[in-house]
Amino acid sequence: MELGNDTEISEFLLLGLSEKPELQPLIFGLFLSMYLITVFGNLLLILAVSSDSHLHTPMYFFLANLSFADICFTSTTVPKMLQDIQTQSKVITYEGCITQIYFYLLFAGWDAFLLSVMAYDRFVAICHPLHYTVIMNPRLCGLLVLLSWIMSALNSLLQTLMVLQLTFCREVEISHFFCEMNQVVRLACSDPFLNDMMMYFATLVLAAAPLAGILYSYSKIVSSICGISSAQGKYKAFSTCASHLSVVSLFYCTSLGVYLSSAVTQSSHASAVASVMYTVVTPMLNPFIYSLRNRDIKGALKRIVLQ
Repeated sequence: MELGNDTEISEFLLLGLSEKPELQPLIFGLFLSMYLITVFGNLLLILAVSSDSHLHTPMYFFLANLSFADICFTSTTVPKMLQDIQTQSKVITYEGCITQIYFYLLFAGWDAFLLSVMAYDRFVAICHPLHYTVIMNPRLCGLLVLLSWIMSALNSLLQTLMVLQLTFCREVEISHFFCEMNQVVRLACSDPFLNDMMMYFATLVLAAAPLAGILYSYSKIVSSICGISSAQGKYKAFSTCASHLSVVSLFYCTSLGVYLSSAVTQSSHASAVASVMYTVVTPMLNPFIYSLRNRDIKGALKRIVLQ
C-alpha cells in the first residue's frame, strides 16, 4: 500500500446493526428497554445482597460482583449506541474507540474469571462442606475477586496498547455497534500479526482456562452428587448449582455462537447481530436466573420492596 494511503485518523464510523432509517426507532426502543432492565435488575441484586445479613456469604459476594461487572460490561457499548441513534451520528473518536476496547475487554474478562471463581465456590461447598467456611474465608474471597480483576485489567491494557501501535488507513468504517477489537485490527494498514497472536493467546487464557476450571469443578461436583444416597439430597445439592450452570451455559454458548457465526458466514453484520446475545441479553437475564428460583434472593427483594 502506498504511503499516501496512510493517515493519522481521528475517528471511526460505527455502522450499527442496521442502516435502514425505518428500523432505528425500533432498535432504539428495544436496546433502551434491555439496558434499563439490565441496570435496574443487577442493581436490585446488589442491593439485596448488601442489605440482607443472611446473604453475606461467599456465593452471594461473588454474585454481587458479577452483577456489577455485568452493569459495567453493558454500559461500555449500549449507551454509545443509543446516543448514535438519537443524534443520527455514527462517529466515534479514535480515543473513544480505544477506551471502549479497553473497558469492553476488561469487563468481559472479569465476567469469565468470576464465573470460574463461582464454580470453585460451588465445588468447595458440595465436595468439602465441613471445611467450606474455613476454606472460603473473607480474605480468600476478596483475594479471588481482586486477582480476577488484575488479570483482566492486565490483558485489556496489553491488548489496547498493541492496538495503539497500529497504523490505520482511510477506510475507517466498522460494521458493528461498538468498537469490536477484531474488526478494528482488520482496518489497520500495518501488519496485525502480533495483535492476532495476542488475541488468540487472550482467548486461551480468558476463555479456555476459566472454562476448563469450571468443567473440572463440575466434574467433581457431579461425582460427589452421585455419591449421595437420597434423592432429596441429590436435588438439594444440584439446586445450589443450577443457576450458575445456566449463566455459564448462556455466557459461553452465546460467545461460541458469535465466533462460529463470524467464521461460517464471514459477515461482519451477522457477527454484530449475534454479539447482541452476550453483550446485552446475557447480562439482562442473569438477575432473573439467580432470583426466580432462589428463595433467599426473593425474600431479600420482598423486604426491600416492602420497606
